[in-house]
Amino acid sequence: MKKALLLHSSREGQTIKILRYIEKELVDTHQCELVDLHETPDIDFTPYDKVMIGASIRYGHLNKKLYKFIDRHLSELDKAKTAFFCVNLTARKPEKDTPETSVYMKKFLTLSPWQPKLLDVFAGALYYPRYKFFDRIMIQFIMKMTGGETDPTKEIEYTNWARVKLLSERFGSL
Repeated sequence: MKKALLLHSSREGQTIKILRYIEKELVDTHQCELVDLHETPDIDFTPYDKVMIGASIRYGHLNKKLYKFIDRHLSELDKAKTAFFCVNLTARKPEKDTPETSVYMKKFLTLSPWQPKLLDVFAGALYYPRYKFFDRIMIQFIMKMTGGETDPTKEIEYTNWARVKLLSERFGSL
């Protein structure tokens, strides 16, 4: 059976939830290992047929540890069959939910020396009751500016699971 390494750089957990969905989609054809790339700086890529990284955007940025991980493992990533997706609330808008229209994906591709074979962008989730006070206020402010939900009692999942399924299929076929 083929092996897939699923790496995440997640803040609130939606990226992990997306990768777990992908893992379930691949269960018949791939043995998957889900790993936090922040906690595992040294990875042996040899056993894996393919690698996917999912990363979340927080206050307009990917985690700096993601870029350090990529720099450290660039040669292995360049040799592998790879995919990358980012998760953000801006992607809740249909005109900003593709690699071609996402400012975050464009920025990633400009800053990163790694150019994955597959790319995608998914809307995340809004979990106001789970956020600390400062984060809740900041996210409400950002959502107000962008025409989004500001009710602090709401939890909304914007992720398009049909699109996640399509990425799973494309990744499985690499």
